[in-house]
Amino acid sequence: MKTMRHKFFLTAAGLCLALAILLICLASEVLSKRPFKDIDGEDIVSAKVELMPPDVELEISDTEKLAELLRQVVIYRRDDSYKDYAGQAAVFTLIMEDGTAVEITDYTPFVIIDGVGYKAKYEPCEALNSYANALLSQSGK
Repeated sequence: MKTMRHKFFLTAAGLCLALAILLICLASEVLSKRPFKDIDGEDIVSAKVELMPPDVELEISDTEKLAELLRQVVIYRRDDSYKDYAGQAAVFTLIMEDGTAVEITDYTPFVIIDGVGYKAKYEPCEALNSYANALLSQSGK
């Protein structure tokens, strides 16, 4: 009889653990968003990036590469604590096919979209920053 209770307890505990893991995974999916998941290079008429520092502005001709990086951006909760950070900001300004302008600031680990700051997944932010700095290196400025 004791072993039957023991097996039941282990089975119930295992099910609870599996359910908790599933709920955590679902919550992280619900609480995260990919705001540019559908963007395509053809959607972008023109793009530029301003790096601060060194306060340099560059035109971006490879909008497909930029769109590829933006599709990977994951934001979580709204967060204005980026104002307390010091570091390099890469401000991307996009003119879209429909005529709208979008300003996306990469300030790892934050993304600011049209003035609204969000905590963001680190790796896509770092990739955007690296891309902007590679453009700077290629420009010779």
